[in-house]
Parts: sequence; C-alpha cells; structure tokens
Amino acid sequence: MNSTATSPEASRPLLTLKGIEKRFSLSGDFLEQLQFKGGKLVRHQEHVHAINGVDLDIQRGEALCVVGESGCGKSTVARTVMGLITPSAGEVHYDGERIDNLSTKQLLPYRRRMQMIFQNPYASLNPRMTIQQTLEEPIRLHHPDWSNQAVKDKVSEVMTSVGISADWGPRYGHEFSGGQRQRIAIARALAVDPEFIVADEPISALDVSIQAQVLNLLMEAQQRSNLTYLFITHDLAVVEHFGTRVAVMYLGRVCEVAPTATLFSRPRHPYTQALMSAIPRLEDDRPQHIRLEGEVPTPVNLPSGCVFHGRCPHADERCRQEIPALIATDDGGQVACHAVEEGRIG
Repeated sequence: MNSTATSPEASRPLLTLKGIEKRFSLSGDFLEQLQFKGGKLVRHQEHVHAINGVDLDIQRGEALCVVGESGCGKSTVARTVMGLITPSAGEVHYDGERIDNLSTKQLLPYRRRMQMIFQNPYASLNPRMTIQQTLEEPIRLHHPDWSNQAVKDKVSEVMTSVGISADWGPRYGHEFSGGQRQRIAIARALAVDPEFIVADEPISALDVSIQAQVLNLLMEAQQRSNLTYLFITHDLAVVEHFGTRVAVMYLGRVCEVAPTATLFSRPRHPYTQALMSAIPRLEDDRPQHIRLEGEVPTPVNLPSGCVFHGRCPHADERCRQEIPALIATDDGGQVACHAVEEGRIG
C-alpha cells in the first residue's frame, strides 16, 4: 500500500450537518392549542422555523464562519451542533459518528472534544465560583483520575497560554472587564484540550479595541493546537480576517458557502452580493451599494420556494415555487440560487 495515501479519517469532514431543521412551538401545551372553529374543536399549532434544512461540512483545521443578519438561525445552528438544542429533523455527525441522538452519558466523550465559547462574557461565568474553580471544573469532570497537582498544573498552563495572570485565580468573575472575562471563557474551553470549538459571536459584546486581542488569541490557539472552529458572527470584517470558509445564512437556510477570498472577491448569491456591498471600503472602484427592497419575512410563516424571492431582483416563478438546492460552483463554493444555476446571473 502507498504510505503517502490520505487516511479516511484525515479526508472526511470533522463535522457534518445533514438536513438540520429546528422548530420552536408558539402554541403552548396541548390544551392551549385547542380552538373552536366553525363549531368544531380543532388543534392549532404555530412554530418559529429557526433553521430549515441546513447542510454543512466542516473540515479539520479550518475556521468556518457563519454569517447573516439577526434572526437568520446562526446561533441555533451553533447550539444544535453542541447538543444544547435537539434538532426537529436531520442529523449531526462528528468524526464519522452520529451524535444528535446520543444520551447525555454517551455524549460525555464528545464534550471533551467539542467546546463552546458564548457571546456574553458577563453571563457565561458562574458568579459563585473563583476563576481557579471555573477552570478546574471541566478538567476534573473529564479527567477524574488526575491528581490535584496535575489539575493545578494544567490550569496554570492554560492561563499562561491566554495571557491570564496566576493571581487571577482566587478572584471572581465580577472583578474583571468584558475582555478579561472572555479570556477566562476561552481558557475554560481550552482547558480540556478540545479539537473543535464553537464560538458564538465571542467578540460582539466587547469594545472594538479589545476585539482584535481576543481574535488574535483564538487564531494563536488554532495554530498551536490545530483547532477547528465554527465561528458565528455578523461582522464581515472579522470574517475576512479570521475565516477559512464562509457560510451565508438567510431565514434559516444556507444560501452560499465559499472560501473566504472567493466570497469577498466574487459573491454569487444575490443576498451575499447585497451583504458584501454594504461593507465600507476606501477603494474608488468598489461596487455600488445594493439596496434590498421589501421586508424580511417572518420565520413563523415562511415564504414558498426560495426564502429570498420576495426581496430578490432576479426572482421568477420558479424561485417563488421551488426551494433551490446547494449546487457546486466553478470556483470551489456552493450556492443555492436558481438564477445562478440557469445562468441568468454570473
């Protein structure tokens, strides 16, 4: 056998989402759903369709950024990947194994390999625990056989790696600024040596001057430990700096996936083009800002066909009736757009 052949483990995606959907009920319990209509007792159910058929692959060692406006389902995708939310349909596969249907006990080995950094550093730290206790807790959970000294050595090592002083240990979360708390949250995620980190808008609650420090910290950790990131953000400047590939979401669907440089130089989907045109630039030859008409539809009553057709200048009858699938493009990306598929737009 050829020793240089790529192993199946190295070539397959680390994480795969297949047809993920998530609906949240607005109708309350069973009795609240019962209504009289036309003299008959009927059951009325309403749902928020947060994510609607998301397919994504995340390769080892990359930083996949998921972008889109508020309410498009980015954070729901992040929480579904981590098992904090159970999908209504679809499957989550990690390293070739399906994990969305596992029990809490069965998930424990994956909890060490997969960690999450939350958006709000003011809410993600336990106010009753010191920083030392906060960092020791996940290590003791996943390594119950470790000695006290081994745990303390690991905490000291991870604190040093994120630029935390050792004298922070006895203090509590409320004594620190937002940027310092986010460093602590990153240290907590790195404490169990994960291989995959979901970062849900980890810098959006921080001052601009601190954001670059935290981003650089995440990038250094990636290079040092070969981490894989699913990075949720709405800041396209961050994406350009941090992301390997980008997935663009609109109303719970992925409308385009492409390498970062490709997406910024040649966006294909009309919604992506509008997003990119909104980035402030200094160049004279930048494209004109694209002003979208109409309102974003409600995720309670989704439009038929392509979810973007009501605001798209290229929409036709097929767009209004048929949901577009993600198709491969000639520049290494994927796009879900009938107009691109038919060659009506480039």
